[in-house]
Amino acid sequence: MDGATLAAPPIVARNDRRPHAVVIGSGFGGLAAAVRLGARGWRVTVLERLDQPGGRAGVFRQDGFTFDAGPTIITAPFLLEDLWALAGRRFADDVTLVPMDPFYRIRFDDGAVFSYCGDADRMRAEVARFSPADVAGWERYMRLSAETCRIGFEELGHVPFGSPVDMLRVAPDLLRLKAWKSVHAIVAEHFTDPRLRQVFSFHPLLIGGNPFTVPSIYCLIAALEQRWGVHSAMGGTGAIVAGLVSLIGSLGGTVRLGAAVEEILVADGRARGVRLAGGETIAADIVVSNADASYTYGTLLGRQKRRRWTDRKLARARSSMSLFVWYFGTNRRYEDVAHHTILLGPRYRELLADIFRRKVLAEDFSLYLHRPTATDAALAPAGCDSFYVLSPVPNLLGDTDWTVAAEPYRQAIAASLSASLLPGLDASVVTSRVMTPLDFRDRLLSVNGAAFGLEPILLQSAWFRPNNRSEDVANLYLVGAGTHPGAGVPGVISSARVLDTVVPAPEAFVHASG
Repeated sequence: MDGATLAAPPIVARNDRRPHAVVIGSGFGGLAAAVRLGARGWRVTVLERLDQPGGRAGVFRQDGFTFDAGPTIITAPFLLEDLWALAGRRFADDVTLVPMDPFYRIRFDDGAVFSYCGDADRMRAEVARFSPADVAGWERYMRLSAETCRIGFEELGHVPFGSPVDMLRVAPDLLRLKAWKSVHAIVAEHFTDPRLRQVFSFHPLLIGGNPFTVPSIYCLIAALEQRWGVHSAMGGTGAIVAGLVSLIGSLGGTVRLGAAVEEILVADGRARGVRLAGGETIAADIVVSNADASYTYGTLLGRQKRRRWTDRKLARARSSMSLFVWYFGTNRRYEDVAHHTILLGPRYRELLADIFRRKVLAEDFSLYLHRPTATDAALAPAGCDSFYVLSPVPNLLGDTDWTVAAEPYRQAIAASLSASLLPGLDASVVTSRVMTPLDFRDRLLSVNGAAFGLEPILLQSAWFRPNNRSEDVANLYLVGAGTHPGAGVPGVISSARVLDTVVPAPEAFVHASG
């Protein structure tokens, strides 16, 4: 599909003299940015190097099965509703979200199961079932999480952090919330039972963070889920991607597939457009990069002199962990398996140290099992189930040779699943594919094969993260997991909201040729 175009603008667009915005990459951040810019009056072109839109939120279709390649959990759906409203449409007319109940089933290595949901009374009872003495701690923790969510997500999630002054402005709140402490440290202050400490501290792994090092501001996720719920899209997350592409077209924008950007063109210190593989240049008044932030600075701007995000600084930055993902379909249904299941291994702190610090591939693992056919049977042939199982693994700064390790690791995961939730799995699998850190590096152009960009430690958050408005090149903006506020679907969509503040109105620009 090289050079293919989606969401073609109206015929009159060939004479469209609106200022031009080029968006590099069509992940959720790039698509949301294109909608927001289009609604403000920009002429938008989204350039995607792959043969389908979505980036990490792409779709694999194989042997009659449909697999969401990446994100599967939708929270804060009002962020998506806002994008549809900007285009004068209703989200519910294009995409059906189904609330998950429970949000997840969390299965411990000894077979005990915690049912994690959004109902306060049921959660209170579930906590009491594991540790009656921790119910009061859970109530205190949820109050803290709600306050952290109010500040960290509702007030600051879409606000730019363009200078150290912005950090000073929020410092009192960060101090009050003990942001220098880790999520696990805060959780441990509220729960005594080690299993509950795992249940309420695992969430940072969903955005690439180690619960033992990520700042406690990410305690907000528990309250975010409780307030707005956890949802799944009928048709898979790809249905949301298709809807966003449609919105871009309705606003006169274009999504080009098979359009690999090799360089951001800069003149007089300002982004002026891009050069594609093959030599084509596209002029632009502004450029928005949804590519990995380290890749944007280290490769797309590799020939530019940079003051802040220099090659040396990028080399010293800490990348998030990576992922091993096995997508498989079965010729039978496992009706007792929930839509979302988290299987915790025998180790917690030690396993995370192997992944994040030692960067060695351990023999044990913790897993996230996604069974979308529990909600939407159309994602697999009749009588079949569609799955993917995800294991956090070290990024490519470790010494694992995934060309050798991938199949034995898959077999170990399959044996574990067969012994726990999916009996007879080996004889039931009828289609299979894997994604390793090499795919994150080579297919998604993530530096070091990191699945979530820069690791969300305190000194790589907010102002310390690559800013939404580039510090090194004027008229260049960043969205996606690598910039503020960070990874996860709410985070990357919120990064596009920041553009409303930092990108001037199109009237402020003289139209670029082309």
